[in-house]
Amino acid sequence: MSLPEPILSLEKISKSFSGVQVLHAISVQVNAGEVMGILGENGAGKSTLLKIISGIYQRSSGQVLVAGEAVEITSPSDAKALGIAMIPQEFNLIASLSVFENIFLGQELKGRLLLNKKAMRQRTHQLLNLLETQLSPDALIEELSVAEKQMVEIAKALVNEARILIMDEPTTVLTSQEVEVLFKLIDKLKAQGVTILFISHKLKEVKQLCDRLIILRDGELISVVQVSEINEQDMARKMVGRELNQVFPPRSQVQSKVALKVENLAVKNLLSNISFEVRQGEVLGFAGLIGSGRTETAEAIMGLRRRQTGDIYVQQQAVQIHNIKDAVKYGLAYLSEDRQGCGLTMNFNLPENISLISLNNYSKGFINHAQTREKAQQYVRKFDIKAASLDTELLYLSGGNQQKVYLSKWMDTQPQVLILDEPTRGVDVNTKKEIYHFVQSMTEQGLAVVVISSDMEELIGLAHRVLVMREGQIQGELRDQDINEQQIMFLAAGLQSQAAPLSTTLQENHQ
Repeated sequence: MSLPEPILSLEKISKSFSGVQVLHAISVQVNAGEVMGILGENGAGKSTLLKIISGIYQRSSGQVLVAGEAVEITSPSDAKALGIAMIPQEFNLIASLSVFENIFLGQELKGRLLLNKKAMRQRTHQLLNLLETQLSPDALIEELSVAEKQMVEIAKALVNEARILIMDEPTTVLTSQEVEVLFKLIDKLKAQGVTILFISHKLKEVKQLCDRLIILRDGELISVVQVSEINEQDMARKMVGRELNQVFPPRSQVQSKVALKVENLAVKNLLSNISFEVRQGEVLGFAGLIGSGRTETAEAIMGLRRRQTGDIYVQQQAVQIHNIKDAVKYGLAYLSEDRQGCGLTMNFNLPENISLISLNNYSKGFINHAQTREKAQQYVRKFDIKAASLDTELLYLSGGNQQKVYLSKWMDTQPQVLILDEPTRGVDVNTKKEIYHFVQSMTEQGLAVVVISSDMEELIGLAHRVLVMREGQIQGELRDQDINEQQIMFLAAGLQSQAAPLSTTLQENHQ
């Protein structure tokens, strides 16, 4: 009995950018109805490989075969015609358009004379129901949360009923409930013969979902293995090529001086009565379900949202923050969860991005470009940023290296308080470890760090205290042995009575 023809074959696929080779003769076959995981550190070549398959990049050499036939994929349109769709890691949505307009962009349904908006709305509604989300087809993208935008990207990929579906970190901003819905959908698609190429840095997800794994390192194929034959520890070892010891560093000693204090912060229809403080050397975690108000709290502190009420104190001095410029002046730094949409300029190079907020430090009538390049080189060494050169545009860097540039950009403002919103979204296990050790080193130097995260293991491993938010309010505070997944979820779900006793005031916490 002969084996079925692979739906996708890659034969010696190589890719170079500006003379730097990032993929080295990758050969692999993928079967119809298979969920193939793709693992590797940031910069290993995962996204580059998938962008070649989806027509965003063109290979330098090698051959792609779909259903046994050699094909030329020179654009996303070519990929779509072959039944290949991609859910990108970074969103590709038009903010001023509605959900249904984004889903059908470039492939609008037409009536006799005009666009058939009714049919597009109906099909969008069906797809959103499949994803078990309450989103309206008419909602504007600019009004959606990051998790909701991710659901739109998934719906957008499903609209054409692709036979090869590429998912690049689709779960990084989703709640556990939304992830469960997505996994059920993947099981349905798999049963229909759809092939899934699945990138994730969450090894538990890979173990649960995938049939086989491709493991890349430094642009080379390390192994293709059955998931049943490998555990999570061995996955990580193969990805990094060395032993991974303690991921979370020891916590720093919290100092007595309060670095940031927020009292009675409120934002209309979003937040009410938000009060907390964070001390020098402390990591304060913020947990909560999507829509609980964690990001909105950070944005209000930084002057990105208008406050109804609220007093902010930095180093025990009352400050007036109306915009991001004020926040920077008073020593606050904020890494948004949407690094491409809100944090980085993708067609700028490394020095241009890093110096963007702190440009006045390099300018006396004109910009001292030599100085910005020298400073950027220092950050490249400090954070081990992997780029072909300082002149590389950010769009050519992996997600983890983009995040390191984003960190560099804010550290160049010399902040006293660092607010990190989903700091390890879409980064590999080794880059996570680097970021965690960076946070620890900053607290050792006396910085106060606020970490907003959907990754409970991250909060448990990093934070001295965790504030859990629900429906725009702080539901409770956890510390020491009470910082665990069960207690966090009890509070996030509004089940405070089942959680351990909580401190009633900030003053009690620090006596």
